[in-house]
Amino acid sequence: MSSPWPRRLTVAVFVLTVAQLAVATFVDGLPQFEGKGFGARLVAYPLMMLLVPGGWVTYQRFRGRRGADASPLPWAGFVLIMAPFLIDVTGNTLDLYDSLGWWDDANHFVNWFLLCAGIGLLLLRAQIRPPWALGLLIAGIGALLAVLWELGEWYTFIRHGTELATAYEDTLFDEVLGTLGGSIAGVVIARRAR
Repeated sequence: MSSPWPRRLTVAVFVLTVAQLAVATFVDGLPQFEGKGFGARLVAYPLMMLLVPGGWVTYQRFRGRRGADASPLPWAGFVLIMAPFLIDVTGNTLDLYDSLGWWDDANHFVNWFLLCAGIGLLLLRAQIRPPWALGLLIAGIGALLAVLWELGEWYTFIRHGTELATAYEDTLFDEVLGTLGGSIAGVVIARRAR
């Protein structure tokens, strides 16, 4: 029997993220949330957080795997995929993006490592061989997601915000950090697959 902690942790991460998003969206006068697109995040983050678990359950049902035939849900992968959303929102809640110059860069590296490690745990079940191919796939997914994330940031709050003058350099560096975090996750998961 597997431990209930990864499932409980996944639920806690989701609830804590949504609660902070609600405060950021509906409580007026909190300067750390101004101009950072929290109305859009309140919708987008929970949807993105539930996309993988929802897709996983839907796929199992589509394949006709229910009850004893279904493989256990990969809660450890789910919580790693959801954790970056909580870290991002908590960083805004505590005003770390504006008070610590390195916080944004650290987030792009660490969050992409966590996200891609979670994706890698899910992909381990696909038995992708050789292990280096799995590592490259995870790194590629990380790079693609880093680019998509930066496009989302630009559309949501950079294009009409105060950061437009420095956005190009910041975006490129964030993509590099995300790709590096995803690549290291790929190495870790590939070693685990061996």
